[in-house]
Amino acid sequence: MAKQALLPLCALFLYAVVYKCSANASEAGTILIQGGTVVNHDQQFEGDVLIQDGLIAEVAPRIEPPPGARLLDARGCYVLPGGIDPHTHLDMPFMGTVTADDFYTGQAAALAGGTTYHIDFALPLLHDLLQGYRVWKERAARGCMDYSFHMAVTKWTHDVAADMATLVAEGINSFKFFMAYKGSLQINDEELIEGLNRCKELGALPMVHAENGDMVAWMQERLLAANVTGPEGHPLSRPPALEGEATGRAIRLAGVVGVPLYVVHVMSIDAMEEVARARQRGQRVIGEPVASGLALDESPVWDSNFTRAAAFVMSPPLRSAEHAPALRKALASGVLQLVATDHAVFNSSQKAGGRRDFRRIPNGVNGIEERMHVVWQEMVVAGLSTPSEYVRMTSTAAAQIFNIYPRKGRLAAGSDADVIILDPRVKHRLGVGASHSPRMDTNVYEGKEVQGRVVTTISRGRLVWHEGVLDVAEGSGRYVPLPAFGPLFEGMAEQARRAMQLPYGPTPVPRDSEEAGSAASGGEGGKSCSAAGVL
Repeated sequence: MAKQALLPLCALFLYAVVYKCSANASEAGTILIQGGTVVNHDQQFEGDVLIQDGLIAEVAPRIEPPPGARLLDARGCYVLPGGIDPHTHLDMPFMGTVTADDFYTGQAAALAGGTTYHIDFALPLLHDLLQGYRVWKERAARGCMDYSFHMAVTKWTHDVAADMATLVAEGINSFKFFMAYKGSLQINDEELIEGLNRCKELGALPMVHAENGDMVAWMQERLLAANVTGPEGHPLSRPPALEGEATGRAIRLAGVVGVPLYVVHVMSIDAMEEVARARQRGQRVIGEPVASGLALDESPVWDSNFTRAAAFVMSPPLRSAEHAPALRKALASGVLQLVATDHAVFNSSQKAGGRRDFRRIPNGVNGIEERMHVVWQEMVVAGLSTPSEYVRMTSTAAAQIFNIYPRKGRLAAGSDADVIILDPRVKHRLGVGASHSPRMDTNVYEGKEVQGRVVTTISRGRLVWHEGVLDVAEGSGRYVPLPAFGPLFEGMAEQARRAMQLPYGPTPVPRDSEEAGSAASGGEGGKSCSAAGVL
């Protein structure tokens, strides 16, 4: 075993697709990674990483091996923080079916691809947030890596407002509001405003799925009337303008309320430019592209083979060819901050439910295993980003935004030992045959060749992916609570105060006329206040 551990990780292997469930997967010992290029979002140097008892004990140019340590040779490779996927849907009921990947299969595949932590979206049950949270905790108990939750809000009531506070105490610091899926998940503007304000009070980050759901429904009816029933009807009914309009609307409402905003799955130039303009104005808006939107376009949806076409149906949809390059440049320049997947896998038999009506094709594509490789190919290999910037967009930014940095997203003493080794010399192809999810029979990256491969994954100090072997144990995952009032909230109160300082005087305006006397006798006693105090 010791001899095997000393074999150079960066040799070119035939990587076997192997699952190995054992008690060892839940144990963390001492591991020393030697001679690699250690990369954080703000630094890069040749060095070693020492892991003990599930934590990083030391990062330094040279570390003497402790007695009994397992040695991993990372010469010629990059040693990086484990990937963080902030947008997944595992074991989620949706559109009359349930996503094919559960928490075990999805997380196992993620670990094989270098992602060591993710945040999944929990949905309320009949608008009951607490019941939804309990169900998602039960489903996640099968998992094998660290995870947290966002919670969706699908209706506004006093109970929902109260339950949001309970969930914040449970470690949920973000809430998602759907501006699409009319008749099921969609909320109206009034509900969104109430939700934004409640998030502000609780120090939770509001997130929006930004599409104009009313207009989407109108477009769908017109297309069906014109006998457009196939998968191509999906992008035709959800043009970029509808994503851009909803993104801009949500941003402006959040700006008036005075709360940060996170826009999930930015798929179009239209939405990206709304994020860019808001950030240029100084508004705190996070734009999240997804791996599929960076690497793919909508052309497969027009394939004459329904199974292939339906596999690419997601919302917002993949766009025409000019959008992906623009999104990649926006990510490289910092206009967009981090990369997720919106991983929601439905196999071909599930997608076939919409064969005669594109509205019934379950929306979602894969990516939880492929993301780290796709982003390395599209951003680093393509020369758009450095390895440090890659760490920022695949790990550190998410940890900072969701208030868990530097526990996650950094290679430093005291951080969780979530570490990957990436060999930039290894070429491989993505697809169903390379996937570690047994539930998938289609893959939107089928046949895509990428340069660079994650050859080792360490999760909480456990060697879970190494030499082509995936060694994970069902039920070994861990729920990670996230604290409220993260960095995005710092200074927001002062921003609001300054924004509401009017040059004309206080409100209500004191007046000398009879009308002013009448207003003063209406219960306010003539007291004045600032506009900021009103809001």
